[in-house]
Amino acid sequence: QVQLVESGGGLVQAGGSLRLSCAASGRTFSSYAMDWFRQAPGKEREFVAVINYSGDLKYYANSVKGRFTISRDNAENTVYLQMNSLKPEDTAVYYCAADPQYRVGYETNMSYWGKGTLVTVSS
Repeated sequence: QVQLVESGGGLVQAGGSLRLSCAASGRTFSSYAMDWFRQAPGKEREFVAVINYSGDLKYYANSVKGRFTISRDNAENTVYLQMNSLKPEDTAVYYCAADPQYRVGYETNMSYWGKGTLVTVSS
């Protein structure tokens, strides 16, 4: 069993940066690939980034590639999403999720979800 709690969301101006954290409980955190998803108002939830269990493989959605960086600290049971050059269209609730395999993130593949943290980017 893995419980996930996101933090670090907030209000930021366009061009600014935020770092999201996702703290996991449970001894098996390091055996999961970890994903970030987001859901903008009135839209479907979408994949943002994924990192494998050891942290040496990463994959990003085209919309965030070059601006966002996913990382993890298995000793601290935490995964991060560093978001730079934020745009108003990045406004969304951001969720972390645990996947037993490293693969492009589809919601149905996720074993565990956090409750999300809201990121608002003003223009």
